[in-house]
Amino acid sequence: MKSRRSSVHSPGRGRLSRSRERLVYGIFGALWASGVAWLVYRYFLRAGSEFGETPHPLEAWWMRLHGLAAFAGLWLLGVLWVTHIVPAWRTQRRWSGIALASIALLLVLSGYLLYYAGDERLRAFVSLAHWMIGIALAPLLLWHVLRRRTRSRKT
Repeated sequence: MKSRRSSVHSPGRGRLSRSRERLVYGIFGALWASGVAWLVYRYFLRAGSEFGETPHPLEAWWMRLHGLAAFAGLWLLGVLWVTHIVPAWRTQRRWSGIALASIALLLVLSGYLLYYAGDERLRAFVSLAHWMIGIALAPLLLWHVLRRRTRSRKT
């Protein structure tokens, strides 16, 4: 009979339970989707007025949702560090995880700079880098998941 702890994740292997997988997909999905939605509202759905183009009324709400999801994402990275990253590191299957962790670190750092950077030229560069890296994260996460599933079917 499995203990409750072993059903949560496999210690030493770094596998996530179904509920933790859903949590990862939900939080990172909300983070990614809110960022993309902000981009769409920011650059493609500008509202017109007698004074020219103005920000869409929902643009600020997408940014607020993105910020909320970012806090949840930071918490989730801590959970993943303990339950998935460190145990999986010991299995010698590292490359896709290293890529994802590096990208997550870049997104956290660039998000911090976007919030606190004072120089507008730096902010413009960091903003572009942040959303380009963020958009690229979805296919990389999919690659990471599919790679693991392909491996587990072979064994």
